[in-house]
Amino acid sequence: MPVVLYHFPASPPSRIALAAAKVVGVDVNIKIVDLFAKEQLKEEFVKINPQHTIPTIDDNGFILWDSHAIATYFVSQYGKDDSLYLKEPKKRALVDQRIYFEAGTLFPRMRAIVFPVIFLGNKSVEASVKAAAYEAIGFLEKFLEATRWVAGDHLTIADVVCAVTATSMQAIGLDFSGYPKTQDWIERCKKIPGFQEANEEGVKAFGEKVRSSLPPNHLAP
Repeated sequence: MPVVLYHFPASPPSRIALAAAKVVGVDVNIKIVDLFAKEQLKEEFVKINPQHTIPTIDDNGFILWDSHAIATYFVSQYGKDDSLYLKEPKKRALVDQRIYFEAGTLFPRMRAIVFPVIFLGNKSVEASVKAAAYEAIGFLEKFLEATRWVAGDHLTIADVVCAVTATSMQAIGLDFSGYPKTQDWIERCKKIPGFQEANEEGVKAFGEKVRSSLPPNHLAP
């Protein structure tokens, strides 16, 4: 039976889970949970996930949430080999570190911009918040100066995780023109089979939602 993925396309973490599924080749049955309509707070969903977060999966009774946990689970459980999530301890640790970078730095700094805009009605972003987002992009650029992909010389699940968030940062209006390695890497990631299918529609909606509430070019450096 397909894995049930509780999903909201505009959500970057939810797109991470879907992109991981598509890239790995996991058969998923998508059930939309509209975060803007607060459908995640419905009793039937809270019974599945008491933290009521999206994405959540139900793999024939195995319930899991958090996009990073889901992404690495998909590779470990369904990957044809270990190339996306290397088993050698030092190489896997580097992949994990880049995933934790997305979880602890890249995504939170974008969220600091978008949450007040989408959910609190803010019409501007403080300069310090914007600067922190650009600093995070700069870290990504540094990673990519050394290697072609974020965790080494070939594609791993860390690229899928980081690329969903990076494309989301582009979509809301952050300017990547000063980060050529990152721009080139994003274009490579878009060519990963399944990535655009999972990400393109949702990232467009996400970007439009944020940009429509901010002045033009408000997030330029």
